[in-house]
Amino acid sequence: MSQQLVDAGWRHVYSGKVRDLYVPQRVLDADETWSGNPLELSPVVLVIASDRVSAFDHVLEPAIPGKGELLTRLSRWWFEQLPEVPNHLAYAEDDRLDVPPIPEEIAGRAMLCRTLDMFPIECVVRGYLAGSGYREYLETGAIGGLPLPAGLTEGDRLPEPIYTPAWKAPAGGHDVNIDYARTVELVGETVAEQLRGISLEIFRHASEVAESRGIILADTKFEFGADRATGIVTLADEVLTSDSSRYWDAEAYVAAPSPELRLASFDKQIVRNWLAANWDEGTGTPPPTLPHEIVEQTVERYRALVDRLTGV
Repeated sequence: MSQQLVDAGWRHVYSGKVRDLYVPQRVLDADETWSGNPLELSPVVLVIASDRVSAFDHVLEPAIPGKGELLTRLSRWWFEQLPEVPNHLAYAEDDRLDVPPIPEEIAGRAMLCRTLDMFPIECVVRGYLAGSGYREYLETGAIGGLPLPAGLTEGDRLPEPIYTPAWKAPAGGHDVNIDYARTVELVGETVAEQLRGISLEIFRHASEVAESRGIILADTKFEFGADRATGIVTLADEVLTSDSSRYWDAEAYVAAPSPELRLASFDKQIVRNWLAANWDEGTGTPPPTLPHEIVEQTVERYRALVDRLTGV
């Protein structure tokens, strides 16, 4: 817990693999009888992106220096590129809000957000064949129940982007891939259709933006919630970051002779590849410590993506 945030008037309420959540202490103090989830009581939440890195559902050591600030910067930039999509960002200068100050030392990796009623769906969109989608395709010829042409290889572009949702398990559990029919059962037909449509539209737009900068957006995942006042489906969490997406260098994709070089990535695939080659998850042993060179390569690729996309 950051003592700076506590001293400023924030209360820590949750830590995930890579992010920490805080709400204003005064909101909780105002209702002494409250005994439920503080996120249900507070109209805002401060989302702090840490430098922690995770892979295969494990938090790894050491952290990636500067990662939290880079991902926050990228999320904010993408929210600006999507003005037509409602998002959860809130602003401390809004007169309707009464929030404590955000310490300067933390501001670069913090996002003040409106709390939403989150949908238990991870909205995955794939434009290329990679990762778990590629493994599923090899086994079944389909991804998420959607049949694909025969003979595709790793990294191939799909005929069109596909929506392959997952059910978000409670904290500590594993997300489960589901088909669209199961999404309808979980959130209803109207919301399910909105989640699919908005996700595919964001992916198409983001792909065009990335391609104009020599980058391929291979796949990504979004999360959404309902605005508590209006019920409007609202984009939440991080968006189109190196942690939630696969980004490849377009020039290398065309020119490289091998899959490893062809799929030169700007994301944490470096970490995944090293971990897969140096650790057997099935043994039940903790993952090994990341070597210095892997940490350095990862932060360099994260920084390169932010610079190329944002033009800074």
